This record gives sequence, structure tokens and C-alpha cells, in this order.
Amino acid sequence: MEEYMLPCLTKKYFGFECMGCGLQRSLVALFKGHFTEAFSLYPAIFPLVFLGIAIGVNIFFSLKYANRIISFLAILSVTTIIVSYILKLTT
Repeated sequence: MEEYMLPCLTKKYFGFECMGCGLQRSLVALFKGHFTEAFSLYPAIFPLVFLGIAIGVNIFFSLKYANRIISFLAILSVTTIIVSYILKLTT
């Protein structure tokens, strides 16, 4: 699976990482069961996974508070992506 990963074009052409750098490697680590490695590679992996699960469950089952849950997880995901990107740039 690692040999089919796409390269980061932002890093390749501009020399700095984008906000999505590490997501593919993090997903591979998550599929292998390496949860701490997945988090260290891309801290927003867990909110994004829960967001995907919540959206998937909402498609098949009508949940009472689905909109609130999905909105919360989306905001948490975006916030985590932005904060971890800023921390990555400053360190």
C-alpha cells in the first residue's frame, strides 16, 4: 500500500508541507493498528475518522442529533488540522 501513495505536490514544488501532509502515512499506520504513530503523523486523523463514521451512520440511520455531532466533529477536525499545521511550521 505504501508504494501507491501520492507525493505532496506542494512540498515537491514549493519546498514546504501542506496541511494534508502525513494523512496518507497516518491512514496506513491506523490500518496497521499503530494508533500512536498515526496520531504523531497526522493529529487530525481521529476526528476525521469519527467524522466519516458519523456521516456514514447518518446516511443509513436517522439520528436525532446527527447535525450537531457532524458539525462538532467537522469543527474539531478543521481546528486540529490548523493548530497542528501551525505547530509544525513553528517547530
